[in-house]
Amino acid sequence: MRRPAPPALFPAAPAFLDAAALDVRDLEDLLDAAADGPCPPLASALREGVPVYDCVGLQDALQAPHTLRALMDEWHTVLADGAGVLVLAGAWADAALVDDVTQAFQRMLQREAGTRVAADHFARAGRNGRVWNALQKLCLDDPLLFARYYANPWLAPICTAWLGPAWQATSQVNCVYPGGAAQDPHRDYHLGFVTTAEAARWPRSAHRLSPWLTLQGAVAHVDMPLDSGPTLLLPHSQRYEPGYLVRTLPDFDACFARRCVQLPLQKGDAVFFNPALMHAAGHNRSTDIDRMANLLQVSSAFGRAMESVDRQAMSLALHPALCAALDDGRLTPEDADRAIAACAEGYAFPTNLDLDPPVGGLAPASPQAVLRQAVAERWAPPRLADRLRTMAAARQA
Repeated sequence: MRRPAPPALFPAAPAFLDAAALDVRDLEDLLDAAADGPCPPLASALREGVPVYDCVGLQDALQAPHTLRALMDEWHTVLADGAGVLVLAGAWADAALVDDVTQAFQRMLQREAGTRVAADHFARAGRNGRVWNALQKLCLDDPLLFARYYANPWLAPICTAWLGPAWQATSQVNCVYPGGAAQDPHRDYHLGFVTTAEAARWPRSAHRLSPWLTLQGAVAHVDMPLDSGPTLLLPHSQRYEPGYLVRTLPDFDACFARRCVQLPLQKGDAVFFNPALMHAAGHNRSTDIDRMANLLQVSSAFGRAMESVDRQAMSLALHPALCAALDDGRLTPEDADRAIAACAEGYAFPTNLDLDPPVGGLAPASPQAVLRQAVAERWAPPRLADRLRTMAAARQA
């Protein structure tokens, strides 16, 4: 008996997504289908479609491995296939500890006032207070306070539920003052921090992968009633595959405005969400609330190269060779561009956003972009060396 023929490998779905082919009705249909879903079993409530977990009521789960694993399983499902966002109510239950860290953050804001270039992600620069790399600054300023704050028993389980072990935390403080305008709706790091045109250059597989590499969180450091502008959220939008291509598209912005939700938060509550969830910090319409949150961006252990490579030394060696080969016709500009791609660091992160802010865009310039400019404009080697040294210094914490 003959075996059935295997399914045809080709034609397959296109490897690249087409921004021009997007239809907001596909997102609307996805949201409609997900509406009125059940409350996850271990959540205490479903508010505006967002599961809320009562950390005080769940305290015993921390000492019961099977219960904790069930909770982590549920969180993973919520973030991947459910609302895409959840609230851990009372996760930082020690209000005095939160206040002490808030005061440390305020000292950082005062210390850094007027010393940095105004720049921010997805919001008009200078309309809020921002502390880049608050994780390191808190640790160096007050190691014991850092230890007490990050010893929080809920942080490791939620991070491990999404990223597995060996995750790494970073933190940025955002303080939105009364009158501070809302952000533009967006997704987050990695593909959320590039332009739509750049995102379209990444294959469909990267669009699927990007959300699994980070977890986004925010710890409320003050009470956040609705008029203070807590984060606008679009539950279930993380499941819309081409969502990294819709930023700035009017139809999708209008859909977000119609269907997004907001949840008031209490001091010590924490929100965690899939980075592919469409969201935006809200407009602070209050008259007296400085809305402060500690923004946690937690990274997978897998986002690393296998070997350490001195790409700065490589770039300095390659630059004069490329200029000479272009001048005498041994290489075409296209050849040079491909060689640069193999040599220089093409990604802007990680960096020190105090010294290397995202001026005029979502990310600072990459060393690869600088090397391309140096070759195109035939910089003298000392000029490139000086620029790369300056960039390298600026990328150090």
